[in-house]
Amino acid sequence: MPERTEVPLLNVANLLTLTRLVLVPVFLMALFAEGGTHTGWRLGAFAVFVVASITDHVDGRLARKHGLITDFGKIVDPIADKALTGAALVGLSVLGELPWWFTLVIAAREVGVTLLRFWVIRHGVIPASRGGKLKTLTQVFAIGAFLLPLPHWLTPVAWISMWLALVLTVVTGVDYVVRAVRLRARGLRAVAS
Repeated sequence: MPERTEVPLLNVANLLTLTRLVLVPVFLMALFAEGGTHTGWRLGAFAVFVVASITDHVDGRLARKHGLITDFGKIVDPIADKALTGAALVGLSVLGELPWWFTLVIAAREVGVTLLRFWVIRHGVIPASRGGKLKTLTQVFAIGAFLLPLPHWLTPVAWISMWLALVLTVVTGVDYVVRAVRLRARGLRAVAS
């Protein structure tokens, strides 16, 4: 049997995750600069958001491909994701561009799913579903569309994508609840037998 090697905590995947966390305040500074209405700053905020979102895709892929998965990464990666999308949604709501109830529904789902994962962690891990990945992609697209200073005739694209993100957020949240309850029930049955 081959000897298992220890994965270093400081690896490229974890550094990308930490970079995403560091980019959150940079993103917020650009978003709120000059009252959030300056085209240059908005484009800067959009660019930072895109770079940070790309690190989310790249860090996970590198971790899986090169065996760089760590407990630190498993915990910090979803926190970094939620910090970025949460900061963007709150920022857009503070600027009056996105109704607060959108932000609150999405935030409640994200916090709820995180708590569900901790609730069942002794019984197993709830992996990201295809729907969850589509939800994330749709959220990133919708937030990006809201961040860009789009011409008025493209505004419906931003709103349609945000509504789609909201629907996917709720539907996948319900799916996570169902999967968490099943996983926990299986785990409790296994312990009882």
